[in-house]
Formats: sequence, structure tokens, C-alpha cells
Amino acid sequence: MKPLEKSSRPPSIDQILKDNTIHKFSEQYGRNQVIKTIRETLENWRKNYGERDTPSFCFTKFVIDLEQQLKTEKDFSLRCVFNLSGIVLHTNLGRALLPQSAIDTIIKVAGSATNLEYDLNTGSRGDRDDHIETLICELTGAEAATVVNNNAAALLLTLNSLSLGREVPISRGELVEIGGSFRIPEIMMRAGCLLREVGATNRTHASDYENAVNQQTALLMKVYTSNYEIRGYVSEVATPELARLAKKNDLPLVVDLGSGNLVRMSDYGLPKEPLVGEAVASGADIVTFSCDKLLGGPQAGIIVGKKSLIKEIKSNPIKRALRVDKMTIAALYEVLRLYKNPEKLHERLPTLRLLTRQVEDLEQLALTLVAPLNRVFGGIAEISVIDVESQIGSGSLPLERLPSKAVSIKASRDETLRRITSAFRRLPQPVIGRIHDGALLFDVRTLEDKETFLNQLKQLDLAEKT
Repeated sequence: MKPLEKSSRPPSIDQILKDNTIHKFSEQYGRNQVIKTIRETLENWRKNYGERDTPSFCFTKFVIDLEQQLKTEKDFSLRCVFNLSGIVLHTNLGRALLPQSAIDTIIKVAGSATNLEYDLNTGSRGDRDDHIETLICELTGAEAATVVNNNAAALLLTLNSLSLGREVPISRGELVEIGGSFRIPEIMMRAGCLLREVGATNRTHASDYENAVNQQTALLMKVYTSNYEIRGYVSEVATPELARLAKKNDLPLVVDLGSGNLVRMSDYGLPKEPLVGEAVASGADIVTFSCDKLLGGPQAGIIVGKKSLIKEIKSNPIKRALRVDKMTIAALYEVLRLYKNPEKLHERLPTLRLLTRQVEDLEQLALTLVAPLNRVFGGIAEISVIDVESQIGSGSLPLERLPSKAVSIKASRDETLRRITSAFRRLPQPVIGRIHDGALLFDVRTLEDKETFLNQLKQLDLAEKT
């Protein structure tokens, strides 16, 4: 069947489906999907051209548009990108990168049945936490542990299990917004406990907690304010003192550390961040923390603490709704296993490797990008290497910065810079930087695959896309 190349009206769907090229599309993408896309493409033509007097339907163009739409719908929208934003743990770009050992194990368990909840010794039902609980306890010093899908879930489950319908005193200065508009008071409300604010925004004392304790008090809670910091006339109650107060009143102490950290960051030349093990040793009965921030693992939340309390938390029916799958458990195990060899950790754990890169090495890397970029943008933009400061990100150490180097692409006109930025986002592996002081900056701290970055530069297209 050969439809007219140009006509005032398009042929019918039945006629279109008889075309040889369209028939091949049906074999590749499925007949139903092709028919659906034909209808959508025809509807777009009618909206744009249907009321014109002159003949405007071109079958060749129609086939090209149809194929492009079919390809677009087939493509997965989740893409690998270059994170050159200057934020190492970027929430919007997926946070921590996994080590190769974790990736290999994910692939292995994903393609096979596993003993996820099956005890091979007894032949009976098992507990998915058994695969990683011993390792978590070894690294944190806790009696027991359980894993859920993120730290907000860990806190929600803990509060719902231990303080449902009862009061939880917490310092006003610790009522943080975690991110994405999720706030501690809202999580507490959804958990079914009653928030009891104590102290002031900048200063809270042990007496504030003690005065708040009554028969309705379920537990004491401390939230580490990892995503902001108050300076000046400030005071907070340290975990050991709050633990003593909790014990005195026969109450559990829950500490939400947010960004989980298992090693002394100062040993790697990085700013200090609270340790999970220190919180446990200081008397916290329950500690919750994230896995995909400083810990460098997959998205998950860990709850560690007293065995009796962990047992109570795990018996909550909500736990099933928040549990992690076999791939998360496999990845988390491999990441945690790296912590047993701290001497090699900065080489094997991508998060720590990126955070500890030396500025001299970053400068050499950035300089190797200047000439290739000049060949692409010669006469359009000015390319240089500048000093910048990287952020750790994801609420970790909000005021701390790491010296770094960035490639600066500076155009004389805002419109040109906008087109350049957009063109980098349209590459096969999009490149995400940041705009600062009239320039597009690519912080190279997180650039490890230089070859792929350079090889796709020839595909940069500065034409305006609609």
C-alpha cells in the first residue's frame, strides 16, 4: 500500500497499518502500541494543520514523527547522568554511588531465587534481617537491628511502635525539615504520637526535658540537626546526659542521626560527623540512620538498639509495608562488609573516594578538559578552570565545604549560556552542572569517567529545541 505522499487529509488508520514500514513498527513495538501512537500523532496533526486550506499532510514526515514517538515511549526515563553539580550526595541525582561489589551482588540475586526469608538449616521460614543484622551490630555495637526503606520510615516505625497515643518530648531546635517538605512534627503526627516541644529554638536544657516528663511520656527523642546549624548563644543536651535522664525515668531514648556514619571522618581529612557507635555507647536505646548518605549504600534506613525494643518494632504490622527487598539487602551487605577493612575503605567505597580526592589531582583533571571544550565552543564561550567548593550534600555537614576545581563555561549572552546548558542535558549521558556568576560550572570532584564525557562532546547540539 502506498499512501499519497501529500494530501489535504491523512489516510485512515487501516490504510496506514497496511504500509510496509508501519508493519515493521508493529512487529518491533507491538500492534496495540503502534495504533495508539498513530492516533496520537494524527490528533497532533489535526490540532496543528487540520484547519489549513492548503494540502499539508506528508506521509513521510508522519512516519518519521511516528517512529520518534515510538522510540521515546520505549526509552526508560530514568537515565544515567554526570553529576558535576558540586554536590557529592545529591538527593535529586540519586545520592550515593554503589561499589562494584554491591552492583555485582545485586545482579546475581536479581536473576535468581534466593533464601531471602528461608532458613537453609531448618528448612523453615526465616527473617530477611538475619542476612545483615549480625554485621550491623558488629559495626555499631548495638544488640539488635532491623532495616526499612529509608530513615524517615525508620523513625516513623519506631515512634509508632514505641509511643502510639503517648507524648514524646523533643527540643524545639530539633524540629527539622528533612527534605521534600517532610518535617519531624508531621512524621510524629502520622506515627500517632503526641509532640511535646521543650526548650527554645537555640537553647534547650536537661531541666526542660525533666519538667516535660509525666505519666503520658512514652520516650525521649533527640534529632541530630544534620541539615542546618545554629551558631551563637546556643545550648543542647548531649546524648549521654539525655540517656541518664531517660534511664532515671525508666524511658527509652531514641536518637535520629539522619546521615548514618560508621567511621571517624577526621581519619580521612574530612569534617567530624557523629558516629552511630558513639550514640549507642552513650546510652541511646534506639538509633535510626540513613544508608544512602555518608554510609555510601543503597536507599534504606537502619534501626539499631536494645534487643527488646527492636523486637517490639519488628512486630509492628507496619514493618511489612516498609521492608526492603533482596537487592537492597544484598547491596547493603556488600557496602557494610567494606567497613571491616577501614584501611582500604577510601579506595573501595565510592562516596568516601569522591570526598577524599585531592585538589591537585582535580586541577589536573579539569585542565585536560579545557582544550576539548574549546574545540567545541571556540568563539562562543570562554573555557577556564576555577577554584570552587564542593558540598557533601543530603543534609550532611551543611556548612562544611571541600576545596575543588571546576571547568567554567562562560558565554557573553544569557541566551547562549542557556542553550549550552540545555545541550549538555540532551547528551546521551546528560551532564548536570550549576550556573554561577554567569557561567556554567562543572565541578570535577565527581567526574571519574572522563572518556565518556569527552567522547560525547561531538554530539552537543546548540539548536533550540521545542
